[in-house]
Formats: sequence, structure tokens, C-alpha cells
Amino acid sequence: MNAERPGIAAARIVFPSQDREEIAAMIEAALAAGALTLGALTEEFETAFAHRHPGPDGPLHAVAVNSGTAALEIILRSLGDPALGLGGGEVVVPTNTFYATAGAVVHAGGVPRFADVDARTLALGPATLEAALTPRTVGVIAVHIGGLVSPDINALKAICDNRGIWLVEDAAHAHGSRFDGRSAGSFGTAAAFSFYPTKVITSGEGGMIVTADENLSNDAKMYRDQGKSGFLGGDHVRMGYAWRLSELHAAIGISQMKRLDEFISVRQRVAGHYDKALDSIDGIQALTVPDACFMNYYKYLVMLDPSIDRDALKQELREHHRVSLSGEVYAKPLHQQPILAAFADGPLPVAEAVCRSHACLPVFSDMTDAQADRVVEALAQAVRAPGVRR
Repeated sequence: MNAERPGIAAARIVFPSQDREEIAAMIEAALAAGALTLGALTEEFETAFAHRHPGPDGPLHAVAVNSGTAALEIILRSLGDPALGLGGGEVVVPTNTFYATAGAVVHAGGVPRFADVDARTLALGPATLEAALTPRTVGVIAVHIGGLVSPDINALKAICDNRGIWLVEDAAHAHGSRFDGRSAGSFGTAAAFSFYPTKVITSGEGGMIVTADENLSNDAKMYRDQGKSGFLGGDHVRMGYAWRLSELHAAIGISQMKRLDEFISVRQRVAGHYDKALDSIDGIQALTVPDACFMNYYKYLVMLDPSIDRDALKQELREHHRVSLSGEVYAKPLHQQPILAAFADGPLPVAEAVCRSHACLPVFSDMTDAQADRVVEALAQAVRAPGVRR
């Protein structure tokens, strides 16, 4: 290995110089006007996002908030009682998701009911959902892991409709993703997106609620602003919080929205490169993306043979090849997380196996073919290194 060769980061945030200038100009205008929250930039960001993620009948309502976690909790509170939230109702949550999915349920007054997943999609499947439903179930959260909208999403929605319960999408990973031509965020009652810095597009910090339900959209606007009935005053009519997105963050989001299709195209090119190259590396298999799925490749997921020690592989790549793998989705299922152990109800073997045996290759929105080649070259050598195979 040539020590002078630049390393490959797990992820990278991309702001071309002209974008930085555009963002600076918008922030300067906001500072000069003194309008720093819930102003024209927030509305512009909401409109752009809604038009890029339409429902079957056109643009959805979009409500910008200060995080994807807040977006989830606001949706859940809007689906519950104005004072009590979910009132102790159970919400089915796939166990291989980020803490915030279940945390939002708890904070909104609900009880997370952890479910196993389908190994093909790393997401809820009809069978795993049915197994988790109880008479106390009030809703379901489907998570688009890595940016893949599961081809089972319509079947999940049908199960929810038959039970008279709602389906919410945790689309934190899925900006611009589609299934069968339909945008992520348009399948359930509402969806939550995240703009945390690691995501395909970012606003620094931030989140977005999308929904076809105008009443839910109106409720969300009250919840994000301390539960007030109006921005400039009025009674507090919801158990809200300070969940507003600042105009400064909205400026970043507006700029990034213009790059979304370009960023996805780069990520898909890198994914295609990996797809071809991985066929020749023993013990590593890419997650299959069905033809009807348009994936943004927030993560490029691979499944590792049980003989490969993931920690040793990551260490070998990092220390000897200067290639960093991105974080797993996720390394430990929620029912094994200490703070959520009280909600666990027995083993969930598929998710546990998935969490142990997958890895995420580097992918970022200006990645070159040469960088992808470096990753593949390093991976091919690393899987043969002493100590990587059990």
C-alpha cells in the first residue's frame, strides 16, 4: 500500500463553491431582514420538497421542523389525542432501525412493539408485521432502510387499512427514492424525512413532514411552534415544543434540494460500479434492489459471509488501506438496546442476524470511479488478510 494515497472517507458532505455563495447570500438576506424562523425561506424549502416528493394526486403538504426525530414525534402526536398523544397504544416498529423511531413513539405517549424484518429488504414484511400486531396496535412505522422503499410497502398499507390502523413512513434515509414510480413518503398517512449532515441532502440539522392530510399538516404546524394556534400569538391548543426550523437552516436545505437528482445519480453510478465488482469477491454479497425500486443509495449495503469478522474487516480496511466503512443500519437491534429493553418481547432472529452480518461501503455524492475502484481493491485484499476470516 502507498501511504501517500489519499484515504476514502465513509461519507462526505458536498457543498460546491457556488452553492456556498448562494447559501451565504440567502443567510445575509435573512439576517438583514431580521426574519430568522418560520419565514419565506422555510416556505420555499417546504414547497420545493413537496413538489419533489409528490403523492398520486400531486404535491403533498410539507412541514419543515428541526430534526427527523421531531418530524416523527409530531406525526405521532397528530395521530393521537391533542393532550394525551397515543395514550399507551402500541406502534409496530421494525427492530433494526435508529433509536429515534422507537423514541418518538415513547415520547408521543405510545408503546413500541418491536417486529422482525424480511432478510430480502431489511424492512417489515407482511408476515413479520402480522406477527407483531395485537388488539392494542394503533399504528405501524415502516422504515426505508438505506434508502430502499420495500416492494412490500403496498401490502403493509393493505394490512393496516384492513385493521383500521395507520401507517407512517420513517423516510429519514429515502430522499428522492421511489417504488413503482411513486415517491417515498406518499404511501402512508404521513412520512418523516431527516436532513442530518450524513443524509443524501442536508440542512445542517432539520426534518420534514409530508402528508396528503391537510388537517395533519395544520396540526404539525401548531406542534412545531409550542402548540400555538398561530405563529404571532393565540392559545396553546396542542402539547407542542420548540421544533421550528430556522431560516438559516432552510437556506442550506433550499440549495441542497437543487442538487438532489445530481447527488442520487452519482450514488447510483457508484452503486452500479460496486454491483459489478463485488461478483468477484468471495463472501460479500450486495443487497438486491428490485427492478421497481429507484434507490437513492444513502447506504450501499452488503451482506457478509458468517466467516468474516466485521470488526476485523473494518479495522483492516481502515489501518492498512485507509478506507473507512460507514456506520451500519444498524449494528444492534432496538430490542437489545438498554433503554428500550423493557419493551422487548423475545428474540427477533432475522433482524439480529442482519444486524450482525451486514456492512455499508463508502458512498458520497461526488464520489469518483477511481475512488470506488480503491474501495473494491481494498475490500478484495482485506477479506484475505489474517484475522479477518474466523
